[in-house]
Amino acid sequence: MQHELRCVFVANGELHAQQVRAFLEAAGIHSSERGEALRHTHGLTLNGLGTVDIMVDENDEARARSLLASADAGVFRLN
Repeated sequence: MQHELRCVFVANGELHAQQVRAFLEAAGIHSSERGEALRHTHGLTLNGLGTVDIMVDENDEARARSLLASADAGVFRLN
């Protein structure tokens, strides 16, 4: 049975997306990206163009959101 992917984070460009994905992967949560090709060609984010959606399996959504909220609260640092 195939599970749906859910967006748990919207990153501002490719570098930001890779940091968030590495954080989730380190916690054992597989993730993928969905976004505009503009981020690859221009390397910028402008009015939503170039943003990257970080997608996880629906079964991992709650855990991923919890980890990201902990990072946002300062428990973890994304540098």
